[in-house]
Amino acid sequence: MDETQAIKLLKQGNPAGLEALVEKYQVQAVRVAFLVVWNQELAEDIVQTAFLRVYERIQQFDLQRSFEPWFLKIVVNDAIKASTRRKGQISWELASQVEEVFPFKYLNDPAPGPEETLQREELCAAVRKAMEVLTIEQRAAVVCRYYLGLSQAEMVNELGVPASTVKWRLHTARKRLGDIFHVSGDE
Repeated sequence: MDETQAIKLLKQGNPAGLEALVEKYQVQAVRVAFLVVWNQELAEDIVQTAFLRVYERIQQFDLQRSFEPWFLKIVVNDAIKASTRRKGQISWELASQVEEVFPFKYLNDPAPGPEETLQREELCAAVRKAMEVLTIEQRAAVVCRYYLGLSQAEMVNELGVPASTVKWRLHTARKRLGDIFHVSGDE
């Protein structure tokens, strides 16, 4: 079943539509939430709640738009709120245990050699550690821009913050990450 059919079913009150959307977007949504909150259980809870919100608000969804950005906006906003409530505490021990949700793992060659595996693991660890210095809002901006591939204009629309705020969060995050990795923070 394609996305449009699933949404139409859901709009008719048929939960099979939600099931199809969960199958298609759950893994990506958990990764997105995890990259903001750095807690597997919390990320899963956020996504579950986001899908319930989709079920409740599907009548507001415009079929002319793409579902993915609409849904992931809900996930990112809920992740920011959850992190803010938790005061941005990150369990790095938990993050290292649930590395399978970290996106670099999925970019690996299916049969990398031991040296390449070690280099990638070191890179993942360095990125995780570097992300620790960012605020929740900066992490969310980095996730939206570089993981979801949203433009700054899309981020303004999706996150509901002014363009200057998006630019500042990205600039500050890039600067802080650039200082850690000793590279320029500009795009």
